[in-house]
Amino acid sequence: MRVRAAMGVPAAALLAGALSSAASPAALGIASRLPHLSAREALALQPDTGEVIYARHADRRVPIASTTKLMTALLTLERGSLSRRLTVVAYHALPAESTAGLRPGERLTVRDLLRALLLASANEAADTLARRQARSIGAFVALMNRRARALRLTSTHYSNPVGLDERGNYSSAADLLKLTRVLMTDRFFAHTVALRRARLISGARSRTVVNRNTLVQDVSYVRGVKTGHTLAAGYVLVGAARRHGVTVLSAVLGDPSEKARNADSLALLRYGLGRYRRVAVLRHDQVLARVALRFRSGQTVALVPRHAVRVLVRVGQRPQIRLAGIPHELDGPLALGARAGSASVSVGGRVVARVDLVTSRALAAASLGRRLSSYVSRPGTLLLLGGLAGCSLLLVALRRRVARRGAALEHSRTGSRTTA
Repeated sequence: MRVRAAMGVPAAALLAGALSSAASPAALGIASRLPHLSAREALALQPDTGEVIYARHADRRVPIASTTKLMTALLTLERGSLSRRLTVVAYHALPAESTAGLRPGERLTVRDLLRALLLASANEAADTLARRQARSIGAFVALMNRRARALRLTSTHYSNPVGLDERGNYSSAADLLKLTRVLMTDRFFAHTVALRRARLISGARSRTVVNRNTLVQDVSYVRGVKTGHTLAAGYVLVGAARRHGVTVLSAVLGDPSEKARNADSLALLRYGLGRYRRVAVLRHDQVLARVALRFRSGQTVALVPRHAVRVLVRVGQRPQIRLAGIPHELDGPLALGARAGSASVSVGGRVVARVDLVTSRALAAASLGRRLSSYVSRPGTLLLLGGLAGCSLLLVALRRRVARRGAALEHSRTGSRTTA
């Protein structure tokens, strides 16, 4: 095989440089020690890999307060247009309930109702979305439970779309983060829950809603997600943070106060951020292999990744790079960037990225002279030509021998007739 791998030293050197240049947890202001929490149930995970960072009674079924609205939001996002207008229903909120001051009969877009639902945790927005998208609250709750089963939220059951304390309305830290991972893939949702405030422009008047998740207000890298509080549930918060290309999700349930809830969430998020780095593994101009050029002895073309590759690793992990599908040799014409194999990057035995290997320059077709010269200079070709020459000489010798015999025979016949 006329391929020369060129990845060993450059790849290792690049990776070592990337890891050594990454800021330390202390420099990033993130925790390096296991946090001490007040929450009865808690979970933190890395959503790209699904790896659990911290868990405490993560599968226990408990009341979840307004984080119930996460499923209300998911069904809404999956079932209709954000620009659709819905009429606000009459909702009789108790003094302790959270609302956005929406009036019955107002017509708001689904977009604005979701902003009120997710930021202000508006109960009338949840009730409106449920009633306007299904025949009744009961019908919408049935849809919520059906979707929970489809997502395999095995510790989840809903009794209302709002999150009020009611028998049969429960979930777990693990299920809340399963649901959140799905929701965070929706652009509108991910953008909305990271807002400090939002302006609702539809309805009878313009108004501003403020995010009840004060961590979004106070900590730049916190990116959501949803608060909750009832007497039965205590203080609940599903959180998200993103910093230097690393994302962490958290859930704390059953905290004794808003202060404890925020402290627990921030401790989990900072602890999770300290466990991972996103590092540059391959540069777009990094030579990973060289392939011989056909008909051009001693010449090669460099293969490089089609694009740079950055991957997420736990602190202390080293990505592994493997090459595949590289040809024995190449011939033109080939354009710059022609595919010639691939590279895969594995972390912890799992392939996390693949990239095509491409030619670093264009290749012209070999000239006729080079092709003939290449054929002639090959040992096999020389042997073949020698064999052909030998056969030709043998044929010439045989023809001469046959000719001499023929001549001698003719001479003998002629002499016999003359004597007679």
